[in-house]
Parts: sequence; C-alpha cells; structure tokens
Amino acid sequence: MTRNARTTTVVTGLGLVTPAGDDEETFWAGLCAGRSAARRCPELAGLPADFACPADRTDLDEALGGRTGWRMSRFTKMALVAARRAVADAGLRPRDWDGDRVGVVLGVGVGGVPVLEDSVRRLDANGPQAVSPLLAPMMMPNAAAGEIAIDLGARGPGLAPATACASGATALATAHDLLAAGRCDVVVAGGAESVLTPLVAAAFAQLGALSTRTGDPAAASRPFAPDRDGFVLGEGAAVLVLERSDHAAARSARPRAVLAGAGSTTDAHHPTAPDPAGRGARRAVETALGEAGWAAHQVDHVNAHGTSTPLNDAMEATLIAGLFPHRPPVTAPKGVLGHTLAAGGAIEAAATVLTLEHGVIPPVANLDAPPAEWDIDCVTKQPRRLPVERALSNSFGFGGHNVVLAFEHAGHSVR
Repeated sequence: MTRNARTTTVVTGLGLVTPAGDDEETFWAGLCAGRSAARRCPELAGLPADFACPADRTDLDEALGGRTGWRMSRFTKMALVAARRAVADAGLRPRDWDGDRVGVVLGVGVGGVPVLEDSVRRLDANGPQAVSPLLAPMMMPNAAAGEIAIDLGARGPGLAPATACASGATALATAHDLLAAGRCDVVVAGGAESVLTPLVAAAFAQLGALSTRTGDPAAASRPFAPDRDGFVLGEGAAVLVLERSDHAAARSARPRAVLAGAGSTTDAHHPTAPDPAGRGARRAVETALGEAGWAAHQVDHVNAHGTSTPLNDAMEATLIAGLFPHRPPVTAPKGVLGHTLAAGGAIEAAATVLTLEHGVIPPVANLDAPPAEWDIDCVTKQPRRLPVERALSNSFGFGGHNVVLAFEHAGHSVR
C-alpha cells in the first residue's frame, strides 16, 4: 500500500459509552480518579466471578430515539450511540458529506451473544416459532458496522475486524490505511462489546482468566500489581472519527490528535497466551514507531494493554522496559474500566488522545507499585501532569493479535 505523503490521519471526533462514563468529561474524570467501576451484577450471581464493569449510565434506547433500537443487540446500540456522538464532536453533518467517501470500521469480538443465549432458551422452551426473525441480523458480528453505515449514510468501505481484544485498535489501524491509501476522506472507526452474560463469564472463569476477588470487586482489576489474579469483564464502545488532514483543513476542523503510525503483527504462538518473549508485540511497536518516524526515546507515554492477568502483564512490562530504557510513564485503563474486550483498544485510544490534549496521565487503579524486577514507571495513586507529545496505545488479543497505535499531539505535525 502506498502512503500519501501529502496528508496525515487526524482524529477529529470522539464518542464514548463506558463503565466510567458516557460523556467525555465524566469518562476522563473517572480515569483520573483511578477508582474501579467494578461491582456485583445480579445476572452473574452464583458464578465464580459475580462482578463486572457495566456501562449502564445511558438509556441506550432513549439515546437512539424513535424505534431504531428494537432491531439491535446491546453492543450495536452502544456502537451507534458512540458513533453519533463522535460525528457530532467532529462537527460533521452526514446529510452534507459525500457518503461514498466515508467508511465505517467497527471492531467486534463475538457479536450479539446475549440475544443468541436468550433465543436458545426460547427455542428450548417454546419451539422454533418463538425465535425472532431478527435473530440473525441482531447477533451477527458486523451488525454494528452495518447499522452505523445505515444511520450515517456512509457508503464507503464497511468492515468489522475481529481480532479479539485487539479489535478496536485493529479497526483504527485499518481506518488509517484506508485514509492513507486515498480510498476515504473520513472513517468512523472504533469497537464495541457487550457480553456480560453467565455463559461468557463462566467461559472466561473456566479458562482461568477472570479475577476471583469476589470479596472486593473494586480491587479486583489491578494491572501490573504483584498480586493480580485475572481480569474483570467490562462492556462499552468507543468511536473515533479519523479524517485525512487535508479534508479536515478544508472544512476548518480542529484536529484533536494525529494517528501517526500503526503496527499489527501476530504471535503465531498460542490461542490464548501471549508469546512470553513478546516478539510479536515488539515487532508491532517497532512497526508503529517506524511508520510514525519516531525513535524509541521520543515516546513520552505508553497506554498499556494491562489486563491484570499474570501472563499478559509480565510480557508487556518486559516489552516496555526493553524497548524504552528512558522509562516513559505507563498507565493501564483496565484498572478502572475492566476489560471491555473488543472495545478496549478503541476506548484506550480515546484515553490516549485525551492524555495528549490535557497533558495528564491517569493512574493505574489498585496499584501501589509493580514488581521490583520490572523496570517500568507506572503512574499510581494520582494523575501525573506531564507534557505529552508522542504516545503509544498497546492492544493484544487472543489468537496472538498485536496492535500498537502511535498518537501525536495535534499541534506537533499536522500538515
């Protein structure tokens, strides 16, 4: 793919639905407070992990308005609400844009599992006539990308990458490629996931991936802590409007950040465990740095994947320490948000953009200090004020997927 040297990819809008808050101010305040959103969930009662991080501050049907939501699963509603907010934040009006030049890329992990579970129960109890004729379009993983395109009149490429917990970041990297190749002027991109169901929670618990701190849910998600024991399930959505810088300039739009580079690799190691040597993750970082044109020592901040699992955090800490001996400050939003799976890479990309804008790095929730053998500088207890010009956002997923996004302050290099 040939890059167009005359333009860059800029972020012009953010839209959020998260456990910490659904408007930008509340979300950012929640991250900076460093308090976990985890709490017990009645629907998970009796399970080894009966708590999660729900994103339930918004009535999604009310936010969508009309009767639009009746044909959608919860993850699709979240994605559409976030997309509308992002487009409004960008100052774009879909009725005025050239829809043929607007793409949608929405990462998803598994799609409409809750509606599928409910339909199986209905089938068992009352036979095939009880199954909704809308089950297929409600449960399919590409439903969110399709509904966003319909709602916004976006007739360019429509994609739904599924790279597990890296899906949201994969969507942003893919959107970056579409813009750089000149195939789109605007791409609405991000990720969404909502699977806080007994089946999914039991599956992750059986895998040994979830924290079992049932006595203190708010302390369960503790990225990089010596006593971490697994992640906490979360849900949510984040959508970013990515735009060619020349297109944004032509409409006098305010860039919020620059997506300067992206790196995507695969471990080819194990279905659920990362390569402990972090070779694939390292190549993803190096690819992102190379595309951005940065040296490693120019990275001011790392937004870590930081799941609070023993294997991921050990690999990632070793990776960061090995690549960045100048010890850029590290944060890990999953301490507050839980693991929102496919949405995580997009939500954390939004957090990275806000760090660049505010010059503030949120703390890692529930962390006093990482193990002494890891030479990384985790932000703890309080937000850290620091001018940040260049930052990386790491995302890693089951299947060995690694995606690293390189964001730059908007005032630094927009052409």
